[in-house]
Amino acid sequence: MWWLSDPLDLHRIEDRVSSLYVEKSHVDRADNAIVLVNKQRTVRVPAAFIATLLLGPGTRITSGAVRLLADSGTAVCWVGDRGVRMYAAGLGPSRGSGLLLRQAYLVTRTKERLDVARRMYAKRFPDDDVTTATMQQLRGREGARVKKIYRTHSERTGVAWTRRVYTPGDPFAAGDDINRLLSAGHSCLYGICHAAIVGIGASPALGFVHTGTATSFVLDIADLYKADYTIPLAFDLAAAGHVEERDIRTAFRDKVADGHLMARIVHDIKDLLLDKDAPDPDEDALHLWDEIDGHVPGGVNWAADVADQWDDTTIVGITGPDTDTEAPPW
Repeated sequence: MWWLSDPLDLHRIEDRVSSLYVEKSHVDRADNAIVLVNKQRTVRVPAAFIATLLLGPGTRITSGAVRLLADSGTAVCWVGDRGVRMYAAGLGPSRGSGLLLRQAYLVTRTKERLDVARRMYAKRFPDDDVTTATMQQLRGREGARVKKIYRTHSERTGVAWTRRVYTPGDPFAAGDDINRLLSAGHSCLYGICHAAIVGIGASPALGFVHTGTATSFVLDIADLYKADYTIPLAFDLAAAGHVEERDIRTAFRDKVADGHLMARIVHDIKDLLLDKDAPDPDEDALHLWDEIDGHVPGGVNWAADVADQWDDTTIVGITGPDTDTEAPPW
């Protein structure tokens, strides 16, 4: 039966459901399935069939479920309502590092990094040939095209538009209603992109256009979808008089609830980072790097006669009382 299969039987990301969102439920483990329990139903899902588990508000998860997800190479992300905010994430030790290593290779080489930046631009504006464009030219073209997008939606909805106003660190304090809606909508989009990036084992920090922050790649990827999602939505809401942050947060949640955006993000990231004929580096492996052989097997004691250098003072733990013993009177 599928719930008794080995956790790694379905380890390839391309064979998995890109994400599973859970809220107001208890998440537990039964054999090799995670069990989702709430007041309405109980659902079993094979852990190795999920690329990313998104835990929304009102969710509890057991240690056994987390261990199973880690063994299955499934990412766990703690998110806001319908995944529109990203709070924390965890990856198990069985997740391969192939995609991350590929990303690091591309971002540390000028020619390859520029090529990825060009492909990002081409995804947004496919009618513009940028095969020989420099980064300065890409920035200029992007600025002109984005300004045109804002003007187009302003004319379509009748919402007045002058320029984008944004205060780093306090995005909702400056600007008019439309700018505040845009800031709130973009933050929701960043949450979903962050979850997708972490879920497939890439680094949110290694950006190709943006740089210098722990979410540089998140900003890169989110830019691919603003013209389709947050910008038109913000203008539509402003035209209807819905100008609170909650308005666009809930509207954006409903807009992406079908899961198509998450699947699109996963596909686009792999398309940007991997060559068309290159194998998908989802194979889980544990190796040790070697300057001569490339790598050697991990999990092997290569120097069994070397004394352990750790002592008992290097780890601090906090443990509660056993549940089957009587609690002390204090």
